[in-house]
Amino acid sequence: MINTSNAGRQKSPIICIGGANIDKKLYTQNEIVNKTSNPVLGSSRTVGGVARNIAENLGRLGEEVILLSARGNDADWLDIYQSSSPFMNLEHVMTIADLATGSYTAVINKNGDLSLALADMKIFDYITPDLLLKNIELLLMAKCIVVDLNCPRETIEFLGSFTAKHHIPLVIIPVSSQKMSALPGKMNAVSWLIVNKDETETYLNVKINDRNDWENSVRVWLELGVENVIVTNGSNGVVTGAANGEIQHFPSIETPIVADVTGAGDSFCSGVIYSWLQQNDFDHVIKSGLVNAHKTIMSKYTVRQELSEKQFKLDMEEFSNEKIY
Repeated sequence: MINTSNAGRQKSPIICIGGANIDKKLYTQNEIVNKTSNPVLGSSRTVGGVARNIAENLGRLGEEVILLSARGNDADWLDIYQSSSPFMNLEHVMTIADLATGSYTAVINKNGDLSLALADMKIFDYITPDLLLKNIELLLMAKCIVVDLNCPRETIEFLGSFTAKHHIPLVIIPVSSQKMSALPGKMNAVSWLIVNKDETETYLNVKINDRNDWENSVRVWLELGVENVIVTNGSNGVVTGAANGEIQHFPSIETPIVADVTGAGDSFCSGVIYSWLQQNDFDHVIKSGLVNAHKTIMSKYTVRQELSEKQFKLDMEEFSNEKIY
């Protein structure tokens, strides 16, 4: 549950800290062949970034959201600003004039799955504890802080100490296996860790070959101090670990038409965070993530454009009579 000392902060913002970048996607026509040219059916260019995507989801759901990030002084940032500003406060994003705004280029295979991604995220090294200290009054107002692992390890450690001291819920969202080194060794301050199978294998140095391995990995995360943990595994669903030690498996919602999986993980995280802050029960929280991810996969957008508080209620009602867990 949410710490009772923060439960009354109904008008306090959710602060999302981490990546805001341009997503470029290439859609291949055939099976991908390495070390040669591959024809594409088309391409797209949208705004992205894990923290920014989660912020937009939450903003569309009616939450007050502030984004803390770093950006270049370039046209890419202008695109991000124009798309993002209706859903979040961007006044506290820091400008680094001699670096480019972050970018993420994904190659999507003919089945709609990610085959390769290239990330230019150097600018996010500037999301340091010093930047957070300059915004300390904002952080103290937060009803929840969400941080992605585009941030340096020292920033994650700072937030762990800060949120523990001030009893503010902390949610950590990894962005890739390569960024798992940014996680601190002790995670007693973490209210939620939402991590995928590959990231879990990398950080814990294990192989997840079956359900037993999957559930054991969740137990290890709990032993490291995380209050609630979700280990996702694509179409196989998720395994969760709760503060009471209970381990559960929730299958994903069958999605016959896959438009694009990019953004599905961020939408899942957003559904979980939103429902949890509404103080719903645990099963409803997980179902909220699964429903939002399902609807996003059916959209060609990283953050589905029809998402709103009203639409999400309708989405949840659509699956209210289905036992998807």
